[in-house]
Amino acid sequence: MYLDPAVTHAVKILVVGPFGVGKTTLIGSISEIEPLQTEEEITEASEGFDDLSETPDKTTTTVAMDFGRRTLNKQLVLYLFGTPGQERFKEMWDELSRGALGALVLVDPDRLGDAFAVLDLVEKFGLTMAIGVNTFDGKPDYPLDEVREALHLPEEIPVVNVDVRDQQSAAKALITLVQHLMSTLA
Repeated sequence: MYLDPAVTHAVKILVVGPFGVGKTTLIGSISEIEPLQTEEEITEASEGFDDLSETPDKTTTTVAMDFGRRTLNKQLVLYLFGTPGQERFKEMWDELSRGALGALVLVDPDRLGDAFAVLDLVEKFGLTMAIGVNTFDGKPDYPLDEVREALHLPEEIPVVNVDVRDQQSAAKALITLVQHLMSTLA
């Protein structure tokens, strides 16, 4: 699917978060083009590197990046780049963050401690962020103000619930980030 020639603005957005939080799923659910995914089977080579204790059913992992595109309106398109979630792939951030205006940081409310390394990288690269609290099946909803407090986030950083599998929910999370970007650039 070609980009409409009427589009005048393109924004590079990172979709980031810890291992197994739903980055690939979000890009797959929202992308208007067939997403590029670098998913590979988790093998014995990851033993000692990747903690699967909280995601025992996970069998694949992103080894380079995910890529998708979403047109928000007649003039604005988002290019979405998903980062790998493992510490051993963090060198990818140098390239992936170049030119990015912001990051949608996905978090698992049951593993908030895993998000701090990612939040540090977002800050290191000077990216404006919004937090998407993934609403996994069967998990309780956590009050967003409690998530904000647990992550030590200032009030100006938006925190929203998102079901990464649902296109409308994913779109709302991305729109929240874009609105936040617009307010910080004004």
